Amino acid sequence: MSEMATIARPYAKAAFDFAVEKGELAKWGQMLTFTAEVTKNEDIADLLNGAVTADKMAEILISICDEQLDDFGQNLIKVMAENGRLQVLPEVCNQYLLMQQEHEKLIDVDVVSAVVLTEQQEADISAKLETRLSRKVKLNCSVDEALLGGVIIRAGDLVIDNSARGRLNRLSDALQS
Repeated sequence: MSEMATIARPYAKAAFDFAVEKGELAKWGQMLTFTAEVTKNEDIADLLNGAVTADKMAEILISICDEQLDDFGQNLIKVMAENGRLQVLPEVCNQYLLMQQEHEKLIDVDVVSAVVLTEQQEADISAKLETRLSRKVKLNCSVDEALLGGVIIRAGDLVIDNSARGRLNRLSDALQS
């Protein structure tokens, strides 16, 4: 896994730098996301790992992605095919999207609650996290009925466990110490 990340990093960085220069961050994100999804297809993955020439692999992938890729996106596919790196496209996409989020000061936050949150609760959580993290926050809310109450918030390495179970565990630890 770390080898794929190492291989993908220069391609992701090059695509990101180019997208920033051209002011096309969102467009490149969409192109890479679409192409990465195509390469995850079983038949395409088998083809990429098969005995097909680099030019033929690039040609096939470009024809499948046709209107989703501009000339520069097609050039990236050709360069990656020449270097035998098309199988790392999903990792290139992941790294690019992380760079894009960092550049745009955006963070994905997972919020797990015992019940569905109201719009006002989501807005309050979002506002407080934006202040605390100094970033724009994109909430991904889900419900876990196993929680007795409260919420668990995950933003990168930060975990805020404000669930009833979490509070009981902290109380138990405090009483035992």
